[in-house]
Amino acid sequence: MLTFKVTTVGASAGFILTKEAMARLKVKKGDTVYLTEAPEGGYRITPYDPDFERQMRLAEEIMHDDRDILRALAK
Repeated sequence: MLTFKVTTVGASAGFILTKEAMARLKVKKGDTVYLTEAPEGGYRITPYDPDFERQMRLAEEIMHDDRDILRALAK
């Protein structure tokens, strides 16, 4: 478990990611991270956009369900 202290950043509050935390998240300076609610309660910090993931899951379902139509259209 990694711990972080909330600090002042300009007129806002934030926390600093250590090199270890950035390595674990696979992020670099300038990347965006997302704070999402975890299903079991609490919150999760992730570099993956949950809205994009949801859109991709829906697209994959459509491509699977309508694969014959898509193959015909691709010809």
